[in-house]
Amino acid sequence: MTLPAPLIETLGSVAAIMAAARDPWWIIASAAAALHGARPITVADVDVLLGVEDIGRILPLIGVEPHPAPPNPLFRSKVLAKWPALPVPVDLMAGFEHRVGDAWHPVQPATRQAISIGAATVYVPERDELGHIIAGFGRPKDLERARLLAALTSLP
Repeated sequence: MTLPAPLIETLGSVAAIMAAARDPWWIIASAAAALHGARPITVADVDVLLGVEDIGRILPLIGVEPHPAPPNPLFRSKVLAKWPALPVPVDLMAGFEHRVGDAWHPVQPATRQAISIGAATVYVPERDELGHIIAGFGRPKDLERARLLAALTSLP
């Protein structure tokens, strides 16, 4: 898998800091789709889904405070933090939910696939589950990412 050098460096830093996590964590959205091999994908940031207790452990280690996000009609997190010091910015999200109709639904993957990037290991939902999660967000860019992931399953 060929990923841009800034993304590889960022993923290595994410893996290193997430070693302090006690509960499962995942990279989701565009970075996860790129890790599965979906192309072409632009990764503007790396979205890390983790537990509320773990984010409380991680933020002091990287010197980042929770980020008060403006209200969003589609997404919300109990705790959101932005880690801008890396080559690709990282969003750390604990208690992440997305809205479907009038209801909020937690984004809690059931699968967890390890992917090695050099000496680092990061975790993503398995390809089919990731595609379902991304498609559920419903935005045009998410539907395109889900389509690219689905196309991977039909390759020989």
